[in-house]
Amino acid sequence: MQEFKPIKEGKVREVYDNGESLIIVATDRISAFDVILKNKISQKGAILTQMSKFWFGFTKDIVPNHMISTEAAEMPEFFRGEGFAGNSMKCQKLEMLPIECIVRGYITGSGWESYQKDGTVCGIRLPEGLQESQQLPEPIYTPTTKAELGLHDEHITFADSVEILEKLHPNKGAEYAEKIKAYTIALYQKCAEYAWEKGIIIADTKFEFGLDPDGNIVLGDEMLTPDSSRFWPREGYAPGRPQPSFDKQFVRDWLKQNPDSGYQLPEEVVAKTVGKYKEAYELLTGEKFA
Repeated sequence: MQEFKPIKEGKVREVYDNGESLIIVATDRISAFDVILKNKISQKGAILTQMSKFWFGFTKDIVPNHMISTEAAEMPEFFRGEGFAGNSMKCQKLEMLPIECIVRGYITGSGWESYQKDGTVCGIRLPEGLQESQQLPEPIYTPTTKAELGLHDEHITFADSVEILEKLHPNKGAEYAEKIKAYTIALYQKCAEYAWEKGIIIADTKFEFGLDPDGNIVLGDEMLTPDSSRFWPREGYAPGRPQPSFDKQFVRDWLKQNPDSGYQLPEEVVAKTVGKYKEAYELLTGEKFA
């Protein structure tokens, strides 16, 4: 059996070179505040992979994506064993663009903190009188840099994103920046409307895009998972306060309340976290997570 070593390791994912394709493995690690926690969340990687698979299929009419297969039988033998089955996705190789495409449909988190200070979110002026967790009149696009492991992403303007992409692809930067912004908004709007019908509010999320060998923009990375999004239950939603969540905001909140934890979660927090991930998966897909 051929052995594989990751060519890239992120906070929670590992990437393996499979010749003409990549194998992306979502591990059971969890991160918060750009730190990898000491605990692992059992089954988390499989839930994230299967949720991304669902969304990639749901949105392929908007923009092509990099997913080839998540079936173990279509993977090299190395990825059919424990720790890989269900967690792994065979993907098209792309030249990833160094922009995190963040879209916000509701005002919360760092956006709410910024709005309270000066009425803006990432430099975008918003209407006066908004409440915490309120839906915005229109989704807003607030890109960031894509930092290396251990560093923080930095908010940038749309003009900054054009400049970054122009340096990589002269005479194409503005075109690529416009397209990934448009795709980001379109993906969010379609998926947020669907999720609402299933009982989940997608408050915000992020997407990543790359270029295929012909220069076409392709959606890559993960998609609309609890690791990359804020999911709130629709039932009981009311602006003017923080919302309960299906995502790792629950972990962030616990860490804020326990600053001396050393990034070690108690078992009840681990169990509650994986339970929330499963609940979100089952509500959105209509399938029991096995």
